[in-house]
Amino acid sequence: MTTDFFNEAELGLLREHGIVLFAKRVIFDARPPMPADQIAAVQAVCAGPLPPELLALWRQTAGGRIDYDLHLRMNGCEEAVSWTELFWNGSDTAQTLRGWIAHELEGAAQAPREGAWDGKLVSLPIGGFEDSDRIYAVVEPGADHGHILAWKQGLPQPWAHAMHEDGMTTLAADLCAAFEVLHLDEDPLEAIGDYFTGQALLEYLDERHEAHALSLELMDRLIAFYRRAMVDWRTPLADGTLGRDGPLSRIALRHAIATDDAALIDRLAAADVALDGPLLGSAIATDLAVSHGAHAAAAALVHAGAPVAPDALDAIDSALSPDLAALLLAHGAQPSATAIAECVACGAPAAARLIAEAYAQAHDDLPAAYAAVRDDLLAELESALADVRTGEVSHYLGADELAHRIDHLQTFSL
Repeated sequence: MTTDFFNEAELGLLREHGIVLFAKRVIFDARPPMPADQIAAVQAVCAGPLPPELLALWRQTAGGRIDYDLHLRMNGCEEAVSWTELFWNGSDTAQTLRGWIAHELEGAAQAPREGAWDGKLVSLPIGGFEDSDRIYAVVEPGADHGHILAWKQGLPQPWAHAMHEDGMTTLAADLCAAFEVLHLDEDPLEAIGDYFTGQALLEYLDERHEAHALSLELMDRLIAFYRRAMVDWRTPLADGTLGRDGPLSRIALRHAIATDDAALIDRLAAADVALDGPLLGSAIATDLAVSHGAHAAAAALVHAGAPVAPDALDAIDSALSPDLAALLLAHGAQPSATAIAECVACGAPAAARLIAEAYAQAHDDLPAAYAAVRDDLLAELESALADVRTGEVSHYLGADELAHRIDHLQTFSL
């Protein structure tokens, strides 16, 4: 097999380094092809034939890792689905192919139904991420045979803007089409955060170069091939058609928020990109901007007419200016004791007082409501700081910031 990027010899070299190309995407840490007896064992528990695309994959590799972005609508939310592993037997994680098949068989046996169960699976787990995300191939005869499904676990109610019930949706009509849905929202060579899609692959390639003599030339060409999966929203933005493509528009909008780019927000709004609707989980654009500390983008969104949710001020994690707090309150955000305490903790006392004034106009329990939320937040931060100081766990804020937030809450008074 050759491609327009690599010849047969180069593909062989990549294979030696645990890299396989399938459906225009990169699989790394790839296993050898699945033995025929293992394929037969899987087939034996399926209600119908294994899809030909899945067999084609397994004849190249029994499994491995992939590193792409995938966003799907589930239960009315815009869900980031983690598909980082192709399950395989012998994996050093708990999520082996054989283990997941046993899990599904156990669940199917316990499911309520009319009549006896034949002991066969109608959907086969083939990949995912830990316990929270799974990818299935439909192996039941019929119109949906070969379809690829994505499942995501719902999170408890305290997780703001998370999907709170398990969700499942069709990803693609077959495995090759599902692989081609995988993409890169951002250029992994120009990362805009500490953690980014492509990081796992780049680290793997670095290790193969340093410890196993993968040539830099072949490594660079593989990265160039991998970057072919980057989406391009800039061209349709320039020609005025971006607003017609909902998924691409949402990627552009998330980029504008991630980079806190108010000018880009203005361009997106002028291009008729929808500024409402879920952007990540159930969070709308203004929710995402406020919670991520993208304050310039948040203000630009509000000025461009983006809706503001009533609880927009309840997920503050950085110092909010009183001007932005006032703008959000004027456009639908409701004042709350949670918002006051979060502003205090983040070192934004002026915004905290402004929100407190708005709260007091509608409620007569300000001191008690604030004290209750403050005490809970203090206990949470103090517990986190104690854990971090043991040296055994980490926290995204770090010990110094945790200590600063504790001090802010202890010294502030209404």
